[in-house]
Amino acid sequence: MQTNNNMKIFNFSIIAHIDHGKTTLTDRLLQTTGTIGKREFTERFMDSNPIEQERGITIKMAPVRMNWVDPRSGQPVQLNLIDTPGHVDFGYEVSRSLAAADGALLVVDATQGVQAQTLANYEKAREQGLKIIPVINKIDLPAADSDSVSLELMETFGFGEDEIVLVSAKTGQNVEGLLTAIVDQIPAASQNIDLPTKALVFTSVYDPHQGVIAYVRVIEGVISKEQLILLANHQKFSPTQVGFFAPSRQQVEKLGAGEVGYIATGLKDVGLVQVGDTITRAASAGQVSPLPGYKSPQPMVYLDLYPVDGDDFVTLQDAMNKLKLHDASLQFVGTHSVALGNGLRVGFLGILHAEIVQERLEREFDLDLVATAPSVSYQVELTSGEVINLTHASELSDPSLIKEIREPIAQVSIFTPRDFLGSIIQLVEEHRGRLQTVGDVGTRVKANFRIPLAEIIVNFHDQLKSISSGYASMEYVVDSYQPVKAVKLSILVHGEEVEALAQMVVRDQADIIGRVVTKKLKEVIPRQQFEIPIQAAIGGKIIARETVKAYRKDVTAKLYGGDRTRRDKLLKKQKAGKKRMKEIGRAQIPQEAFMAILSR
Repeated sequence: MQTNNNMKIFNFSIIAHIDHGKTTLTDRLLQTTGTIGKREFTERFMDSNPIEQERGITIKMAPVRMNWVDPRSGQPVQLNLIDTPGHVDFGYEVSRSLAAADGALLVVDATQGVQAQTLANYEKAREQGLKIIPVINKIDLPAADSDSVSLELMETFGFGEDEIVLVSAKTGQNVEGLLTAIVDQIPAASQNIDLPTKALVFTSVYDPHQGVIAYVRVIEGVISKEQLILLANHQKFSPTQVGFFAPSRQQVEKLGAGEVGYIATGLKDVGLVQVGDTITRAASAGQVSPLPGYKSPQPMVYLDLYPVDGDDFVTLQDAMNKLKLHDASLQFVGTHSVALGNGLRVGFLGILHAEIVQERLEREFDLDLVATAPSVSYQVELTSGEVINLTHASELSDPSLIKEIREPIAQVSIFTPRDFLGSIIQLVEEHRGRLQTVGDVGTRVKANFRIPLAEIIVNFHDQLKSISSGYASMEYVVDSYQPVKAVKLSILVHGEEVEALAQMVVRDQADIIGRVVTKKLKEVIPRQQFEIPIQAAIGGKIIARETVKAYRKDVTAKLYGGDRTRRDKLLKKQKAGKKRMKEIGRAQIPQEAFMAILSR
């Protein structure tokens, strides 16, 4: 077997629950290996997006090459690290990075122990057949309890005591010991350059000058600037650049088997380079079978986004196309509302995902957007036997044609100290969920529930954190659909139905939700010179109403004494004017109205 260089290559990812220190550990590895110097270094070095820096979370995975000399043997090795996000909404990014790796560091906080996403990410890594190294981080903190967390890791995952590496990413304590564990335990990448070329696309970005830049792991053979082909759509291209990340882009002549790097394709159509595709040499395309790709992530939450200025709709479409290249889970189609004009119906993996995308659209593309209340995807079985997917209440057809509506159900795992279990069960039951199993995990309990997805997408996570003093953590996966007695709750403002404010609700809760929503809207819709009725309706039946009172000028202020008929005449004239204004006036609906529905 021939190799592309005499250095062994180790490809690995870091996986962990949110806030357990992945990004800080990445920073320390970059420093310890000398990949970045002290003068260049900034905290959260790999989180280049301003939103990542501000929120303190990793959204977009980023690969980096580190060259390190093993002090025991004096041998140089190449370490390719793919940083991953930890938040539940970005789990698909974790899966994609693991497919490009041969091992994973499972990082656990010494003060918190195993959490919901620690387990979920462990399962993802095990499914890929990766070598997993357990790492206990934050051992420098006064509240650290390394012994009990080690015991928890041994009991939960079956690790041996000698496998667990204790580090402090903040101070750098034992980070060199972790590097030696990577070299000793993670299998070195195959570096066979004689086989036909195969490279896996694990993510991509768009560059205005170089077109689509594919991030790849070369599985076999060599990638150079000769003509290449994407096997999914047989698109040929000649790369303008090939290179690796250190962590900025470094151009090279070729990438060999085992290496992680990038290919600047020069292609301008963002849809041509699909995540999970295989790149090979155009000359030998007929002899190469594609690598197993990725399962496309399914959107679970839908929002409509409308530009405040109708002329910005084309800009919004272009912006979404560019973001979709970075984010394979984004799906969108055009939509139209009488009140708001042209917009896009966008599918997201969760509410945080939606917030991040909206924030990026507003900041990076200078768009002013109105977002509707989020909804989930329902399955609607018609009397004809046809089953359709419903992503927004406004799409609901004639009720007489509907045989059954089914809603998505999430399998939710919640980790919590035992003291909070009773409050959490009560919270779940208030959200139409039910407890399935409870089991001890170390010093805490893991409770499994089944909860309708519609109940957990808005503020369930915030409520969970609130009642558990921040200690509980959750992970969920949508695994089925079940029948539900749901109806479309329509909102009429000044006699006109506002489709963007419509929502699917459970029939038993419709009256309460109708009253809450109309009350909230009354608070945020500005007063006009005429009265504005706000109504909630199911079909043709009004179930709740509030009225925004009109401004009223005191037309009788200038009168003093005299005949009452003069006063009545002025009031009658004012009343006639308001009636005419009410007939031709249009109510302005601010963004706060949509947010009010969220906060119910």
